[in-house]
Amino acid sequence: MPQEIEFEEAPDVPDIEPVYVHKGKASYYADFFHGRTTASGERFSQNRLTAASRRLPLGSRVTVTNADNGRSVEVVINDRGPYVKGRVIDLSRKAASELGMIEDGVVNVRVEARPSDQPNRSLRHRLERMVAALYPDRKPASEPPVTVAERPEPDLTGTDLTGTDLGTVE
Repeated sequence: MPQEIEFEEAPDVPDIEPVYVHKGKASYYADFFHGRTTASGERFSQNRLTAASRRLPLGSRVTVTNADNGRSVEVVINDRGPYVKGRVIDLSRKAASELGMIEDGVVNVRVEARPSDQPNRSLRHRLERMVAALYPDRKPASEPPVTVAERPEPDLTGTDLTGTDLGTVE
């Protein structure tokens, strides 16, 4: 009967992931842009959860939080902009509505991009490089903690291992 191998459970490691954070003002697209081509090549829709950023890679998934009311929304970066000084992100009308900023027009936000939230390896690596440039002392999130599984020691009771006779070599 084969011997069962027991694995140690990984210790609880706090879920700390370096995150790209950008704080500033957000606005939302005018209806004039609905249907126009974005920098990613897709058509802009006010009815989708999308945004424009000057810094984040196209295709990135980011969480935008309204600093005034705490509401958050996840959007995909599909365009470049905003081109107004002091603004860090332009949102679709749907995203702006979810943040509760339609009446205000411009609000203070926190934009967070986590490498682990990205839809593909290329975007993960690009964001990891951006985070590494901001936080050079942190390890990238792609290096998971190592869990060691040990093989149990064989049962050697009743075996005489004190002798030096290992057999003869001829």
